[in-house]
Amino acid sequence: MPISWYPGHMHKARRELGSLLRGARIVIEVLDARIPAASSNPLLASMRGNLPLIRVLNKCDLADDGLTAAWQTHFAGLQDGACLSNGRDSPLDRNRLLEQIRHLAGASPGGKAGKPGRIAIVGIPNVGKSSLMNWCIDRKLARTGNTPSVTREQQFTRFAGDWTMVDTPGMLRPKLEDQHAAFLMASIGSIGAAAADTMEVAGFLAGLLLERHRERLEDRYGLETSDATPGKLFDRIAVSRGALKKAGLADPEKAAEILLNDFRAARLGKITLEYPPNPESGQA
Repeated sequence: MPISWYPGHMHKARRELGSLLRGARIVIEVLDARIPAASSNPLLASMRGNLPLIRVLNKCDLADDGLTAAWQTHFAGLQDGACLSNGRDSPLDRNRLLEQIRHLAGASPGGKAGKPGRIAIVGIPNVGKSSLMNWCIDRKLARTGNTPSVTREQQFTRFAGDWTMVDTPGMLRPKLEDQHAAFLMASIGSIGAAAADTMEVAGFLAGLLLERHRERLEDRYGLETSDATPGKLFDRIAVSRGALKKAGLADPEKAAEILLNDFRAARLGKITLEYPPNPESGQA
């Protein structure tokens, strides 16, 4: 079944974001480092217009280090803004962020270096926008959670003196035409659980992992994958983890949940599901 998810509050969020951006100086787009392309909303790009952009590859502690560096190189080559990274092991440097904000604000049409204004933090659901704002201001102002659409209203705070930082609700396109991207977003937990069938999402993820990271699956679950399909993988994970039905048969639904949870928590290791457009830079 195709994934389709655009809850009612996103209509309001889109209208309010349009108004916010008309008075903003800088846009910070938060991307999930595991799916940098799929977690970039084309709708936000069109709404941003010519506003200076800082991309933040977030959750780098869950993504492959080499591919994160390759994605940063790719985004730097676009020359439409700056690209920084953030993760538990290597948190965003607040001073470097402020330097980039001041530089880009000064470089914007009619901008004056150092003149403060609004900084809009945007992105799809559950990429860590609120957590990033809390880190930037060094206090827990915005409510956070490990499910999409925790933030329903814009939240304003001061940053580095007179700058106003605004956390905005996660937003998707009304229609998810790119279903491959939709399944990638569902794999990391950016799509509401009720909008995506767990078995289908886990089957999609299992297919990618069997293609690229068989050894991670074998190490984690202690099983053989040379002849595995997603269905066989779920059966073997179920047996390995004791996810059995009353009759002692494998419970593939429980196994699917185990796989999704293990991937999202990086128990399979640091994995990135997308390569930059230049394969040589990311697959070396």
